[in-house]
Formats: sequence, C-alpha cells, structure tokens
Amino acid sequence: MPLPRRGRGSRLASTRVASTSLPRAVPVFPRRAGRRASLLSHAQRLTRRRHSSELVPAEPELRPDFRSGKWLQEPAAGDFGDLRQRLLAGMGTRHRIYDQEELVIPCASDSDSGSVDLQLSDLEYIKKEPSSTDLTVLDLEIPDFPEFSQESLTTDSLRNLTHGSPLSETSVERLVQYMQEVFGGKLKGEHEKLKFLRSMSSLSQTIVYDESTESFIHSHITDIVHILNVLVQEEPLNSLSGPVLQEILITVTELSYQDIHLLLDSEDRDDLLSLIIRIVITLPPIEALIHLHGARPSGPHNTEGLYRQTFQAFSDMLQSFVMKDPHLENFNTIFKHMEPWLQSIKDHERKRATVTMAQVLKCLYRHLSLKLPLHFQRLGHLVALMALLCGDPLKEVAEEAAEGTHYLLHITMRLKYITHDKGNHQSLKRALKKCRELLDRHSIKRFYRYPSKIAQVFEVFLSSTELCQFVMTTLDGLKNLPHPCSQQAAGELLITLVKNAESRFEKVPEIIGVICARLSVISQPKVRQQVINTVSLFISRPRYTDIVLTHLLYHPVPYDRHLAELWRTLEVELPSTTWILWRLLRKLQKCHNVPNREKMAYVAVAATDALYEVLVGNKLRAATFRLFPQLLMTLLIQIHHSIGLTMSDVSIPRGMYAEKEISTDITPLGFAMQATKTLLLRTLCWQEFNIMEKNKGWTLLKGECHLQGVFLLANALLERNHILAHRILYLLVPLLNRGNDKHKLTAAGFFVELLQSPVARRLPNMYSTVRLKDWLCHGNNVFRILALRGLYNLLRHKEMRENIKNLLPCLLDSLCEVDERIVLLTIQILQQLVQKMDFTALATMMRTLFSLFGDVRPDVHRFSMTLFGASVKCVKPTDKKGAEKQVLESLVPLLLYSQDENDAIAQESRRVLTICAQFLKWKLPREVYCQDPLYIKPAEVETICDFFGFYQSTWITMSSGLRVLNG
Repeated sequence: MPLPRRGRGSRLASTRVASTSLPRAVPVFPRRAGRRASLLSHAQRLTRRRHSSELVPAEPELRPDFRSGKWLQEPAAGDFGDLRQRLLAGMGTRHRIYDQEELVIPCASDSDSGSVDLQLSDLEYIKKEPSSTDLTVLDLEIPDFPEFSQESLTTDSLRNLTHGSPLSETSVERLVQYMQEVFGGKLKGEHEKLKFLRSMSSLSQTIVYDESTESFIHSHITDIVHILNVLVQEEPLNSLSGPVLQEILITVTELSYQDIHLLLDSEDRDDLLSLIIRIVITLPPIEALIHLHGARPSGPHNTEGLYRQTFQAFSDMLQSFVMKDPHLENFNTIFKHMEPWLQSIKDHERKRATVTMAQVLKCLYRHLSLKLPLHFQRLGHLVALMALLCGDPLKEVAEEAAEGTHYLLHITMRLKYITHDKGNHQSLKRALKKCRELLDRHSIKRFYRYPSKIAQVFEVFLSSTELCQFVMTTLDGLKNLPHPCSQQAAGELLITLVKNAESRFEKVPEIIGVICARLSVISQPKVRQQVINTVSLFISRPRYTDIVLTHLLYHPVPYDRHLAELWRTLEVELPSTTWILWRLLRKLQKCHNVPNREKMAYVAVAATDALYEVLVGNKLRAATFRLFPQLLMTLLIQIHHSIGLTMSDVSIPRGMYAEKEISTDITPLGFAMQATKTLLLRTLCWQEFNIMEKNKGWTLLKGECHLQGVFLLANALLERNHILAHRILYLLVPLLNRGNDKHKLTAAGFFVELLQSPVARRLPNMYSTVRLKDWLCHGNNVFRILALRGLYNLLRHKEMRENIKNLLPCLLDSLCEVDERIVLLTIQILQQLVQKMDFTALATMMRTLFSLFGDVRPDVHRFSMTLFGASVKCVKPTDKKGAEKQVLESLVPLLLYSQDENDAIAQESRRVLTICAQFLKWKLPREVYCQDPLYIKPAEVETICDFFGFYQSTWITMSSGLRVLNG
C-alpha cells in the first residue's frame, strides 16, 4: 500500500511516500534542546525543500545553465516559484525555519548577494573569530567583502517552515524495527528502495531528542553504508530514470547535519563518495537525457525536473560536508574527488564540476571557522585549477570558476592568517598590501577574462610549496589539446607566476622536467615560447642556474627537436647571458679537470651538444663574443678527449636511452666538431674557418695530428683576428697548469703558437721562458716539443733572446735526444742563438754536433752539419786556436759525406767543408768538389791527400771510408 506522506505542514501531490504510517514530527523533548536550534532547522529545511520542489510544471520548461543567480527566468504565473512562495506564505511564522544563507542553492535569485563584485574600496577588516586563533586581527589588515560580512550571515538567515508533531517513542521503535529487518534482507524494486531511504531520513530527525536513535544509527553505520553502496551501484550509468539517487543524496545530507557522515572517515565510504560523484558528474547533458527518455509529462519523473533536483541534492550534500569543517578535512576529500572532473575534456562534465566546486567554496567561505591543524595542503593546486577554468572556452564555466575564485581568495586570506608565522606579522601585512594594490588595478569580477591576474593576486599568499603545486597543475593544463585557449591560459598563468615569484620556488628540477615533457604536446607557437620563457626565467636566476642546467643536460643526445628548440630560443636579459653560458661551459670544463678515466662523463657530451644548440640559436650572441676564448679552448680540449671514442665509451646514465639503440653515427667527436665550427661562424671568424677548410685543418684536429690542427687554427687567428688571439693568449696563462694531460697539451699547443704575437713580450718570464724550461724537463716528449716550439717563436722578439740563452744547457742536452723532432727543433733554436754564445758553450755545442755527423736520421745529419758550419763562422779570432782541433777533426768526415748518396747531405757537407777551410785559411783544391765517386778517380784522391799533407795515411783512411759508403 502507498505510504503516507512524510514531513510537516502542507504537502504537494507528488511528494514521496514515507516508509511508515507514523507522522513525522519535530523534537519536543527537552533533553537535547541545545542541539536542536543549530541542526534540526537545516534537516527540516532540506526535507521541506525536497518535498516542495518535486512538482515541476509542464510550461514553461526551465533550462538550467549551472550559473549561480541565473538558473530561473522571471517566473510565470502558477510556476514553481509562485508555488513555493505560496507554500511559504501559508506556513506559520513561529515554525518556519529556513536558513537561506547556510546552504548555497544553485537556483538562487539574481539578487543573491553572492555575485562577484569586489573592488579595492570594498575591502575592510575581517573581525576575528574567538575560536580561530589567539592572534589579534587588529594587527593585520585583511580585506573582506562587506556584502558577505558575518553579520549578514546571522541576522537575516532564518526563515521558518511549518512542521507537524514529533514522533512518539512507539513510532521511533517501529522505524528501528523496520531498519533492522532491512539490514538482514535485500531491497527489491524502486518502491522498497525509496521506502528505506525515507525511513532513514525520518529516523534521522529523531536524533536530536532521542539518544537511543543516535546510538542505533552509529552502531549500524557499516550496514547503512553497505546498503547505500548497493543502491548506488544498481543505479544505471549515463541515465537518470528515477528518484532513488536523489533520495540517497538527501538522506546522506540529512545525516551529515546530525554529524553522522556516511561518506567520510574511512576507505569504503571514500570509495562510495567517489562513485556517487562519478555517477552525477558523468550524466549526459540534459538534452541527451530528454532525448534518451523521450518527452514526459510534468510530474515527479519529469526528466528535466528530476535532473535539476538530483543535481541540487548533490550540491546540497557536498555543502553539508563543509558546514562544520574547521580543519578542512572534508573539503580536502571533496577536492580530491572533484579534481579529475574539473579537468575533464567533456564540456558538460567540466561544467557540472565547476558549478559544484564554486558552490562548495561559497558555502565553505560563509561557514569558515578554521582551527589548527589544517589538513588541506593543496591550496596551490586548487588555485591553479580554478585559474585555468577561468580561461575555459565555455563562458559559463569561466564565470562560475571566477566566482569560485572570488570565495577562494577570502578563504586563502583567512587560512594564511591562521597559519602565518606568529612572530612575523609584517610579512603578512606586506602580502596584504600587495594584494590590495593588485586588486585596485584588476577587479576579481574580471577574473574569467584575465585568468593570468589570478596568479598575481594569489602569488603573494602562496608558500614555496604551494607555488610549485600551482606550476605543476598549470603545466598539466598544457595537455588540454582539444581547447587551444586552455593551453593559452596555462601559458599566461605560468609565465605570470614565475615572473612574480621566481625566487621563491622549490622543486625546480621537477618543474623543468614537466616542462620538457609537455613541450611535445604544445601546438601553439605563442604558448611554446611562454613555456620556454619560463625556463629562461628560472635559468637566469643564479640560485637556479646550475639546477636547471643539470636537469636539461640529463636528456638523450642528440636532443630532440623540442629540447633543441628550448636551447636555441632561450630569452634572457643581457646581464644574465654571460652567466648562463659560463655555467654551461663550466659543466664541460669540470669534466676536463678530472684525471683520465675509462669512460667519458655523459655530461661532457650533453654539454657539448647544448653549446652547439645555443650557438645555432644565437640568442646569447653577446655572451658568445665575450666568452669566445673560453669557448674555443674548451671545445678544442673536448675534441682532444673525444678522438677515437664512440658512445659506448661514454658513461651513459642507466635508463637514459631505455632499450633504444644508439646510432653508430653519433659520436662525442661529432658533437665537439660541429660546436667548434658553429662557434667560429657565429663569431664572424669566416676567414679562419676557410683556412681550416682549405688546409684540412678539421681532419687534423680529429686525428692523431690533433696538435697540428691546433697550430693551424692558432696561426689563422693570429693572422686574421689578432685581437681574439691576444685575448686567448691571456686566458691560457692560468689554464696551462690545469686539468689532465690532454687538457694541458691542447692549451699548451695553442699557447706556444701565440707566442709569435708581439703581446708575448709583455708576459712575465715566469709565464713564458720559465714555464717553457719546465716543459723541457718534462717526461712527456710532446711537452718538450711544445717547449722548443715556444722558444723558437719567442726568438722572434729580440728582447727575449737573453732570457732564452740561459736555457742553453737544457738545449744542448736536447741535441742528444732520440726523438728526431726534438733534435731538429733544438738545432733551429741554436741557429738563432749561435751568434750570441760564448766560446765555452760554442765549443761544447760543436763537439755534440760533430757526434751527429753520420746520424742515420738524414735531417739530423744534414742540419747538424749546417749548425756546425754556423758555429765555425761565429768563433772569434781570439778563440781560434781553441777551435782548430775540432775543425781539423771534422774535415775528413765532411769530405767523406760530400760523397753521400743523399744529394742534400753531400751538398751541405761540401758547403761546411768550405767554411772550415776558410776558418783554417786553406784553399781547397777543386777536386774536393768533384761530384763523381772518388773511388773511381784515384788521381783526384791523390791530389786531395797531398793537399792535406798526409797522403799515405789519409789515403788508407779515405779508401776504407769510401768502401764503407759505397759498398
């Protein structure tokens, strides 16, 4: 049989039937009267509003747009608005209790005071609530909206509803008995489900005056939640065919106002709340529902009316959770479940979630009474989500989000007032002052038009952790591909926030990581540049530069097109360009300072590729010119380290390339070569570049003749761009003793070539000749060769020769070296010094050179004779007798080698022999210069021997010598 109507006073024909014939009653028992005024009025009002809203007239049809204050058009005669007003008018004033301010109704009138209208002139002091904190609010100027003052929330908020008599104890017992029967069974059909839900609501009304009822409900919470879970799961998805879901929401709401939360405080209940939210939010749009169920007459199952009532009940339920939420635990739970729907790609889902969240924020603001500790730690995330929604392509969503942001700002100021450092009121005062200044320029009413202004306003209140939350959430908004305007809003929010709070961020590596991951999904060039500019802002801050660089370098090389674009388009202020390029360069230089190890550090390869991309982009052009010496030398050193290596010789971090194979065409040497070439081109060193191309300098650089390539480039710079060459020379002075051997060798090779420059004369001896002397004694022959090459270049400056003469002992020792290059270079140097030598050094050198006559190395043999001849010429008349013996001893060898098969050696021998004869004041017979073999011309041999005055003995010596030479 149909159940009697529940509720009190006038009832509509279409109201739901109760689960018992017992009348519904308000409490009259005096035992718990203190609780009655605050809780019962709201539960009764919910029941009355639910019953009075079930009748939906057929005409005109109302089209909800989820906009606060805009749900209902001007009501026509006989519509729901008139009916509701007539219903309220017929109720007794003593019992009509209706707190319109306590719960935010989506169908409020246009005159609702919740409309967004905040100007700086509206800001006033917030009156401190005694229970919130021990601080005095008079010390701080926290702005508020006068139209939403606490006074307005308490003075005019109560409107009475007529209700009937309270339930008797017998009726309560019958309800309890019925509930126990349901707990042990199963509900079948819509009728039984509604009967149970309405009985539960009726029973909840007795809690305020019957302690046994409260005890019964608390003891059966698990059973109640289980039944509700079953009922919700039985509801069809993507459809709304009956009032069961609405009744579930109302029942949960009524119990919530009795401090019995069926959907909070446990994992199972949390899952049920998530399911309810999903079912309501994912309902198809109202047009789709009407099309699905077809046209229905007005009544309790009118599709549009049922939809509106269900959504209103859903909103009421969530608001009931935050009516008493001093620690923001319930609000945190709501936001956790609403978050994915606020970011839904479906317009109708995102619209519902935004409307709901705005109403929850409004309700929370009006009933805000915060106490420590606070359990809501995601303020930055929420602010960012609301800001992104303010830029939503749907105007309704943007407007609702703007209004929600309005209330969120008030909540934030209260929250920061509670949690701010008690000993530092000035910081909060400064934040409030900045907020006032911003609000003076930008009305919160315009948030939905300028969402980036939200970042400016909220930034002053957000902590470093909350700022990171804001940025991370904004970056997630960049994934919204269906709505380009959402990407644009995210880009504007991101760049605005980072500009205003760039020095207060934590977790910068995580932020940069997300940015790098999002670049591939950002399609709009303007937004891409905004995101890249965000990286530029971070990297230009000295405290973040190394952090950002480290993260950017931790990517596979060669960089993909998105990361390459980031490197190429970095936009930083001119004073910061040098700093950034220098820090990137230092990443590479540090790898050169460590001792030689088995594998090259990955950061060295990554930094080289990054330098190449930066040079290609040419955004840091001024810094490139300024740091040219450092850049060139570092890249040349990197080339030296990379010769012969492949990527298998690089210490690649685990997981860098996943299971992807690295192409054999990718080598560390390739990155270093392309970076070096690009550097020369970007610094206008075109002639030097062409010299390297024509003389195969690049081939020399990347091969075993690396130092020859270095010499070529150094000479090209010295010839074509002496200013840059001089800057490099001064740079190399402190670099020569740094790093490992390859580092030192490349630097030394460039250095010794630049000693040809006149500027080298200005170098102190300790940085020139003294350093070269140390290299002459080095165990590595390459350093000894470089030292000799440097000394030879210094000899071009006459004023440097005296200092080099002090190195004669070391030079003379070098004549005895096995390495041919060392001996030849030494001979070249001694040829420049021979005229300045004293006789002792000269005699020593002549003896050493005599020992080199006949050396198997042709060049050593030849040039030793040349230097010997030059030495003979330099002997002073006073020292002639001391040198005669050595000269006489050299005549026969010189005569013998004048017959050498090597024409150059034979010719040089005859020339030196003539010098020796002139020294002795002898006139050699013309037979000495005979180019034919002497062993076939004994007459000429006899003439030569007669000339030297010891014919017979000399002939024997010459004959045996000629046999040796000619086989």
